[in-house]
Amino acid sequence: MAEAFRIILSCEHGGHRIPAAYRPLFSGQDELLVTHRGYDIGILPFARFLARELDAPLHAAEVSRLLVDLNRSRRSPTLFSEVTRKLSTGEREAILRRYYDPYREAVTQSVAKELGYGRVLHLSVHSFTPELHGAVRRADIGLLYAPDRPGEVEFCRRWQAEINRLDPALRVRRNYPYRGVSDCLVTTLRRHFGGEDYLGVEIEVNQKLPAGEKGLWHHVQQVLADSLRAAATPV
Repeated sequence: MAEAFRIILSCEHGGHRIPAAYRPLFSGQDELLVTHRGYDIGILPFARFLARELDAPLHAAEVSRLLVDLNRSRRSPTLFSEVTRKLSTGEREAILRRYYDPYREAVTQSVAKELGYGRVLHLSVHSFTPELHGAVRRADIGLLYAPDRPGEVEFCRRWQAEINRLDPALRVRRNYPYRGVSDCLVTTLRRHFGGEDYLGVEIEVNQKLPAGEKGLWHHVQQVLADSLRAAATPV
């Protein structure tokens, strides 16, 4: 039997906290901060659930993506929001040094350390709004990967099959509602680590699930944890 993956979890958009020094910038923006633009609704408790179930390390950020988006590269036009984009270059660099660089470096070092012991599955955990710009997203779960990395392709196929085996009613789509090669943390790490040993995968959960009936959401979380455990232990 092939060796199981060593799993590392990360959650780049876990919260909507604004540090005290930057709160004046966000005066009057309380309603915006608690929308899907401020953070990935419902995802941090799920990431913590996965970490407990799988006994896996979790790197989680609770600072709002409206301060700085930890899931975007430094060159991204959406690295800073319309609120923080107007800051001076020095002020933006201070935010990067305080919040962005330490988080990205911690995940990178965690992956590098675990690669010393075997193959690593880095799962970046996110949620998506059920409707965007008037278009309804027709999936419950999205699994994002790079189509040119065979290990990621095969893993996501396996994971999708395991989810569907445990609950055929869940609508699981691959590379939806986003492309698996879009600018994000795992695409950056793919350039640092080889495709045979490092798998960078994002899971996207429809926000209607954590916002919905608690019993159903608990069931879905357990299905995702059990199916992930099975898929990460290939035969």
